[in-house]
Amino acid sequence: MAAAADVPTVPRVKLGPEGLEVSALGLGCMAMTFAYGAAKPEEEMIELIRHAVERGVTFFDTADWYGPHTNEVVLGKAIKGIREKVQIATKFGITTDENGQWTIYIRGDPEWVRSACEGSLKRLGVDYIDLYYQHRVDNKVPIEITVREMKKLVEEGKVKHLGLSEASASDIRRAHAVHPITAVQLEWSLWSRDVEEEIIPTCRELGIGIVPYSPLGRGFFAGYVPAGKEGDEFCSLLFPRMSPENLEKNKVLLERLKTLADKKNCSLNQLALAWVIHKDPDVVAIPGTTKKANLDSNIGAFSVHLSEEEIAEIEAAVPIDEVAGERYIAAHMSSTFAYSSSPPLSSWKDSEI
Repeated sequence: MAAAADVPTVPRVKLGPEGLEVSALGLGCMAMTFAYGAAKPEEEMIELIRHAVERGVTFFDTADWYGPHTNEVVLGKAIKGIREKVQIATKFGITTDENGQWTIYIRGDPEWVRSACEGSLKRLGVDYIDLYYQHRVDNKVPIEITVREMKKLVEEGKVKHLGLSEASASDIRRAHAVHPITAVQLEWSLWSRDVEEEIIPTCRELGIGIVPYSPLGRGFFAGYVPAGKEGDEFCSLLFPRMSPENLEKNKVLLERLKTLADKKNCSLNQLALAWVIHKDPDVVAIPGTTKKANLDSNIGAFSVHLSEEEIAEIEAAVPIDEVAGERYIAAHMSSTFAYSSSPPLSSWKDSEI
């Protein structure tokens, strides 16, 4: 791991056709308050975010659903007084039932778009959001309707740039026709490369920035393996690749990658991140962490330079057809996602699309 004094400078890049300038590495904030075990001490997370800014990481990713709501509150406290130095990305579109149970509702209707934005602005304590994503596409609302309302938020100065998360190539094109889409957030890592078939080429064609979440495979490519500790059940239950039966098979891939990391004299996470970084100049990965040392180590990926041959060697070490398990459990990817009471597709007039 690189010592603090040896942490390289984080480059700056511009995302999308409108050129949103951000650090070439972002910080995913979800685990600070949500999902991976209990919420971390607020003061420590505020200190981590401030540390990130000092190191040149200024692009922070959150969502109203994380907590819910608490993640945005912590980020808002952390950036107080340094707002002009950071770029905030948050997301709307996922909510839960009134009891906060894991019944997930997807909403993209105009009323929800607007109320969600107002809520995020208040929790973050800011006048505008740099990048506002639709977290998941609501299949009951034409994406043109959703993006048109998001466009109004831009016109009102509440949002600077628009984004989509986990959207199809078709949805990306339709949304981009209504208002320029600055970035698409998607899962892209050594063991999640299906997006390279359609979605990545579509983004490149349209000049849309790419923001990979979980670029370290939920921590797997940083050496994390669930072992029964607090928070491990989240990975084991939701991500089949982390289940006990699949982990043993996937560890073989990890050992291969370790060998290549040793050859490059870098850590596992640095090699996996360097692979993502080298895939496209518009890629801004947002690995999450709750520790300063991990953040500094991730920044060290910019010191790992890969040739085309080395990139091919890394991909050959983790062939997709040898990855055991799906990306998510079936319930998370399909019809068990409940929907809001927004009007069904047939009720939207053609003139509204």
